[in-house]
Amino acid sequence: MAVQRVAIVDYGMCNLDSVRRAFEEVGARPYVTDDPGDLDAADRIVLPGVGAFPDAMHNLRARGLDEALAKQVWEKGAPFLGVCLGMQLMAAVGQEVEPTEGLGWIDASCVRFVATETDRRVPHVGWNEVTPEAGSILFDGIPPGTDFYFVHSFHVVCATAEQVLATTPYCDGFVSAVRREQAFGVQFHPEKSQRWGLHLLRNFLAA
Repeated sequence: MAVQRVAIVDYGMCNLDSVRRAFEEVGARPYVTDDPGDLDAADRIVLPGVGAFPDAMHNLRARGLDEALAKQVWEKGAPFLGVCLGMQLMAAVGQEVEPTEGLGWIDASCVRFVATETDRRVPHVGWNEVTPEAGSILFDGIPPGTDFYFVHSFHVVCATAEQVLATTPYCDGFVSAVRREQAFGVQFHPEKSQRWGLHLLRNFLAA
């Protein structure tokens, strides 16, 4: 298999070194860019991120990256992986600070966790189990219930189960991975999830 060129999108909302190093470790050729034109050269695209939903969408639009991403993913068919905030931005709307239109790639809203008697702590930080839908290529070879590393206060609520790829049992359960065709999103950080995080990135390169 040829070495995969992975564009890691820089819109000013994440330290991207750990993401880049993780893709290097699994044999890809990653490059970090904030230039929409650079996405043309990518075999696959990754949208990481931490921070506030409205700021992220503002930065993507200001750089013209929202339209460039849509062109590459939905017109040219480039496989895509959103990570943490990057997954949340795939939703139709985010409810952080004020309602903000997202990329609109999945029929979902991004909302704040509501603490429960069992899970009082928000944000949700640390290792927690992820249970994928059967037959998911992104989780191929990863045992159900494997722990991945999370840091987030908001989560995606999908309108239907069709685009839900995995769930995690925190605050009565939440969606921890989504899929629409060749576009995937994970709420956890594969680059911080050690062995199984790297396994998931290998699966993405093969998807």
